[in-house]
Amino acid sequence: MRPIPVLALVSVLAAGCASTPPDQDPVQIRLNDLDSRVSKVERVMSNQSLLQMAQQVDTLQADVRDLRGQIDGLQNANRELRKQQHDLYGDLDKRVGALEHGGTAGGGSAPGSGDSGNGGGKGVSSTEQSIYGQAFDALKAGSYSVAISGFQGFLKQYPSSPLAPNAQYWLGEAHYVNQQFAAAEVDFQTVLDNWPTSGKAPDAMLDLGNTQLAQGKTSKGRATLRQVVSQYSGTDAAMRAQKRLTQVSSH
Repeated sequence: MRPIPVLALVSVLAAGCASTPPDQDPVQIRLNDLDSRVSKVERVMSNQSLLQMAQQVDTLQADVRDLRGQIDGLQNANRELRKQQHDLYGDLDKRVGALEHGGTAGGGSAPGSGDSGNGGGKGVSSTEQSIYGQAFDALKAGSYSVAISGFQGFLKQYPSSPLAPNAQYWLGEAHYVNQQFAAAEVDFQTVLDNWPTSGKAPDAMLDLGNTQLAQGKTSKGRATLRQVVSQYSGTDAAMRAQKRLTQVSSH
C-alpha cells in the first residue's frame, strides 16, 4: 500500500476544518459560552455592588437623620438649661439683694437665724457670724466655689448653730449655680430632714424640685413641686413652684 503523501493529508485535514462552520466549532462554542458566563457574573456583581452601595447610602442617611434628631434634642435641652440657669441667677440675685436690704429670702428666716451678711441671733458667737458672713459675701459676689468651701467649713465647725439651716440652704444654692446638681439635691434634702420647721424649708423644697428636674428626674421633680404648692400654700415658694410646674407641663 502506497503511503499517502504528506501534502495530500494536510489538504484533507484543512478541508475538514474548513468544512466546519465557525459557529459550530466546539472550541469556539466553548469559548463563547465561557465569555457569556463571565459577562453574566460581571453583571450580577455589578448589580450587587450597586445594591450594596444603595443600602449603605440609605443606612448613612438614616444615621444622619438620627444624629440630627439627637443634635436638635441636645440643643433644645441646652437652651432650656441655659434658661433655667439664667432664671436661677436672677432669682438668687433678687433674694440675696432683698437680704442685703433687710428683707427675707422667700419664706423668711427662722427666729435667731438671720440671713443678712453676718447674721445674728441667740446663741450665735461673733466667730460664727464672721465665718458665715465670709461665705455669704462670697455667694453675693458670685464666687460660688469660695462660698461652697466657706459654708462647708462652717457646717463642719458649727453643725448645731442657729445659722446652720441657712448655711446648708445657701450651700445648696451655690452647688446649684455651679451645676453640681447631685450635691445640691443632697444639700436641700438635708435642710428638710434636719430642719423641717426652718424658715428655709419652703425654699429648700422648691429648689429640691428644681434640682431634680435639672437632673432629668422629671416625675420626682414634679411631685416635689406639687408638695411645695400643697404644703406651703400661699407662700412665695408655693407660687414659684406653681409657675415652674406650668413651665414644665408646657414642654
